[in-house]
Amino acid sequence: MSDAPQYPVTDAVLEALAITRRGVEELLPEAEWTKKLARSAATGVPLRIKLGLDPTAPDIHVGHTVVLNKMRQLQDLGHQVIFLIGDFTSLIGDPSGRNATRPPLTKEQIQANAETYYAQAKLVLDPARTEIRYNSEWSEPLGAVGMIQLAAKYTVARMMERDDFTKRFAAGTPISVHEFLYPLMQGYDSVALKSDLELGGTDQKFNLLMGRHLQQEYGQEPQCILTMPLLEGLDGVEKMSKSKNNYIGITEPANSMFAKILSISDVQMWKWYELLSFKSMAEIAALKAEVAGGRNPKDAKVMLAKEITARFHSAAAADAAEQDFINRAKGGIPDDIPTVALTGAPLGIAQVLKAAGLVSSTSEGLRMIEQGGVRRSGEVLADKGLKLDAGEHVLQVGKRKFARVALS
Repeated sequence: MSDAPQYPVTDAVLEALAITRRGVEELLPEAEWTKKLARSAATGVPLRIKLGLDPTAPDIHVGHTVVLNKMRQLQDLGHQVIFLIGDFTSLIGDPSGRNATRPPLTKEQIQANAETYYAQAKLVLDPARTEIRYNSEWSEPLGAVGMIQLAAKYTVARMMERDDFTKRFAAGTPISVHEFLYPLMQGYDSVALKSDLELGGTDQKFNLLMGRHLQQEYGQEPQCILTMPLLEGLDGVEKMSKSKNNYIGITEPANSMFAKILSISDVQMWKWYELLSFKSMAEIAALKAEVAGGRNPKDAKVMLAKEITARFHSAAAADAAEQDFINRAKGGIPDDIPTVALTGAPLGIAQVLKAAGLVSSTSEGLRMIEQGGVRRSGEVLADKGLKLDAGEHVLQVGKRKFARVALS
C-alpha cells in the first residue's frame, strides 16, 4: 500500500481501529489495516471482510460466535461482510490441528450443514449486510491446469513450515498430497473475493497468511489478517467443544443456556464479556470496577447470561430463564419440564431415571441417589431399592434435570 494515496487517520478511524482490536489475538499488519480504514472513511467505499467456514458440522456453539461477533462489529462500522461457505474446500478436508488425514464430506452433507450453519449465524450477523458465497463458484472452474498453475505459486519448503505438517512429518505420520491443496485453495478464495481482511481462529493463521501471499502473486493489494482467541468452555480449561461436552449450543433452550452461563467462574466471566458481549469496553470496565469495589460478581454474570440468552431467543425468554433459575435455586420445580409416560409399575427408581432420560445408565442413577442428587417432588431420595408405584412422579437429578413421569 506504499504507493497508495495517504488518507487522514481521523478520530473515527482510530475508534474503528479500537473496535477491530477488541479481544483479538493478532491483527497483521496493523499499520496496513489502519491505512485501509482511513481510505474507506475518506472515500466511502466499504472494506471487504471475509470469513470462510467449512460446514463440517451442522450446529454451532457459543465458541463459534466469537468470530461472528467480530464480523458483526465490523458490519456495524459499515463494511461488507462475506460469509464464505467452503463447499469446495470441505471436499478436500482442512488439515489444521489434525494429526491424521480427515475424511472429506459428501456434497449433500456439506449443503445440508451449510444451510443450518447460516440459519444460526444470522442470529449474530445482520443478514441485510451479509454476502453469502460458495467457493465452488471459482474453484471448480479452475480445472486441472488452473490448479497446477496455482500450486506453482508456493513451495513445498514453505508448506512444511506449517506446524501440523512439521509434526506429522517428524512423527512419520502420513501426509497426503491433496492436503497441501487446502491452504492454497483457501488462499485463492481471497484472490477471487478481493478480500481486504480475513478472520479466523488462531489455528488458521497459516491459511490466512497464504491469502496475503497469493493476492500479491496475482497483483492484488494483500489482505490483512485477524485471528480471534479460542473460547474456553464451561470448564474454563479446554476450548469449547461438543466432544468435550463443555459447550453451549446457540439453539439450545433458553433456560439451559442461561443456567450454563451462570455456571462459569467469576474470572472466566470477564473474557466472555470481552468476546461475546455487545457492551462497549468502557461499559465492561465500569462493571468490572463495581465488582472490584464490592458488588456481587453474580450480578454481572446474570447480566451476561441475560444478554446472550436474549440474543439467541428473546428478552422475554431471558427474563423467564432468570426466574426459572431462581425457582430451581430455591428448590422449586420449573413449569416447562418434559412429561414421560412409562408402563410396568412398580418400577425400580434407577430404571425410571434411565427411562426418563435423566441419567445415561441405571448405575449412574444408583450413584446419583447415593450422592443425594435425586429428588422426588422436592424431597431427596436415599433408598436405592425404592420402587415407584403407578401415578405421577416429578423427578429431579442434580440442579437442572427434571421430568414428570406418568407411570402406569
